[in-house]
Amino acid sequence: MFDVIRKYVARLGLSARTGAPTEARPRGYNLFEAAAAYVAARARDDQDGVEEASSWVSPEALSFGVGELASRAVLALAHERSTSPRAVARDLLGLPAD
Repeated sequence: MFDVIRKYVARLGLSARTGAPTEARPRGYNLFEAAAAYVAARARDDQDGVEEASSWVSPEALSFGVGELASRAVLALAHERSTSPRAVARDLLGLPAD
């Protein structure tokens, strides 16, 4: 699962708006960059990274970004596994199949 997230985060290396590398822009973080950094830090159990990413945007924006990232990850895994997003989500959470 984390491979899918890592691949997605790697694709975020370009700005969605300008197509320019993120390093070429002034360092202002958007909610998706913050969410990607936050989730990656949580996966590594990196508390300093979690705190840093949390400071980039408001808690509400971070929550929205994490939710969007989760949705996209579940859809990517469902496509990869040729199964439904519901089945993938239940499997990731350790819930019994429907």
